[in-house]
Amino acid sequence: MKKISFLILFITMAVVSPAQEKMLQHVVLFQFKSSAKPEDVKKIEAAFKALSTTIKEIKKFEWGTNNSPENLNQGFTHCFIVSFASEKDRDIYLSHPEHKKFVALAGPLFEKVLVVDYWQEQ
Repeated sequence: MKKISFLILFITMAVVSPAQEKMLQHVVLFQFKSSAKPEDVKKIEAAFKALSTTIKEIKKFEWGTNNSPENLNQGFTHCFIVSFASEKDRDIYLSHPEHKKFVALAGPLFEKVLVVDYWQEQ
């Protein structure tokens, strides 16, 4: 009886739970100039994170710094992943005044920036 109850519960959850929708992932990698001071880097980290609270089209935001032992990062130290429900939302983000303000603030501190957008696959 327990097995049947568990099976019914599992099937109900599978049917009732909505399928996770694909998200458009906007991946941004930063390589800071050697002249960038640690406090400037912290300021940029905080400013990028703040975009997720001011631009409603951002559905999810995460970031971190490289810690790979492979030494293949080519000088890129920071990775930010900004998730959107649609390409339209991503385009609104790109032209948003707060994003443009961030780019103007951060741009002078970057040696290189790499951006890759993709629809997540499961």
